[in-house]
This record gives sequence, C-alpha cells and structure tokens, in this order.
Amino acid sequence: MELTVQGRRAYAYTGGKAFDPALPTLVFLHGALHDHSIWTLLSRWFAHHGWSVLAVDEPGHARSEGPPLPDVEALADWTLALLDAAGVQQAALVGHSMGSLIALEAAGRAPERITRLVMIATAYPMKVSEALLSTARDAPLKAIEMVNNFSISSHASKPGYPAPGTWQHGANRALMRRVHGAQKDVNLFHHDFSVCDRYANGLQAAAKVACPVHFILGSADQMTNPKATRELAAALKARVHTLPSGHSLMQEQPDGVLNALRGALA
Repeated sequence: MELTVQGRRAYAYTGGKAFDPALPTLVFLHGALHDHSIWTLLSRWFAHHGWSVLAVDEPGHARSEGPPLPDVEALADWTLALLDAAGVQQAALVGHSMGSLIALEAAGRAPERITRLVMIATAYPMKVSEALLSTARDAPLKAIEMVNNFSISSHASKPGYPAPGTWQHGANRALMRRVHGAQKDVNLFHHDFSVCDRYANGLQAAAKVACPVHFILGSADQMTNPKATRELAAALKARVHTLPSGHSLMQEQPDGVLNALRGALA
C-alpha cells in the first residue's frame, strides 16, 4: 500500500489483506537498517485476525521515499502523519529497537491517538558504543557483520520463521546490505545508529503516555540489554515479557513474540 505522507511517497505492507480504516489499526515500526519485511509473520497474523495493519518502511528505507529523517522526534511526527494519510484516528504501535523509540515518542506526542504501545528489544537511553558508531561510519559492511554477531544469540539458531532451514545471520545481513545500499546519498547505517544514540526525550515522552504499555525483551540481547529498561519500564508502568533470545526476537522467537503480542493487544 502506498500513501503520501508529508508530501513524499510512503510504503506500508498490509499483511495480505486490503487496508480498512474502520477496523482496529496496528502500526509496526522497524529498527535500524531494516524494513517492513521483519514483521511479515506478525503483520499477516493480525491482518487475518480482525486488525488493519500498516507495517511501514520508514523514510529513506526500502520502498519509502527519502531522505531519511534526522531524529526520533521527526520520525514520530511522520508516524502520526501516516495515520492521518491512512484515515486512522487511533492505532496501536509496535516498534523494534529504533522503532520502539519512535513509537514511544509518538505515543507521548499524541496520547489520545495511541491505544497500545509495545516496545520490542528496547532500551533507554539507547546509546551506541563509539566503536560501533565509528565502524558504521567508516566501514558499514563490517559494522553489519558486527551487529549480526551481537543481535542473534547463536550462530546456528534453531530453524523456524520464515521457513525451516533459514540461515538467520545470512538473511539479516542480506536485508541490511540491501537497505543500506539503496540509499546512495547517505550512510544509512551510521544515520540510524546516530538517531538512536542521540534520543534524549524518553522519560519526558513516557510521562505523557496514556495507554497500556508492554515490553518484549530478549534475555540474551547484547544490543539493548534488558537491564537498561528498568527506569523506562517503571515510568511507563510497563508489563515486561522476556524471551530466550538476542536482539532479533522476531526471527529467533517468532511464536513467543506473537503470543506476547497477542496478549498485549487483547
């Protein structure tokens, strides 16, 4: 599904069903150097179980027109503008990693419009090590290898989604290379990491959130350590679900994430 958001083309996957703004709406927001495809299982399940789904490509990522937006605050405004473009008054937001910060900021900016907030593999502050930032700047393909090693808890994770035998490291590496390589004028990896690293409004946004909040965290997450969520979880009165996984929960624990999300949105 293509929409015009803030004057530019935006793409959202609707889970294999025609989008109907009269149904409850669920918006999925991806993390750094990803796109809508990380949500395929979840978006299809909810689209076929009573929800209208928008699994977006954020500006400058995959099918959505650039340039990439400069910070979490601008991305939150874009998300709310996306709801306007789709004719949606209220929606639940689900975000992974960088996307969880965007969802948090959007829920703080328009609390009356957000019915549920689910933050997956989140942390606040979401600081990025100088070593990883500098590698993303100077050698992004090397940084992609580093992030894959940090994000997936085992080099040979049990096959599952999207099909038995899928190599999770290789699939995620290919996705990140494709999203990065499509942006010719910007080092998208360094840009996305910098967006996460600079965000400083999390507790202020949390104070304005009015809806129920759930965290879905990986116990072996080396990118956003679960210990780094405690202050934010307390501020949001969030219910925390922990799964045996690294940062890439949707790939490592697809059924666990789906079950936690079903409970959060019930």
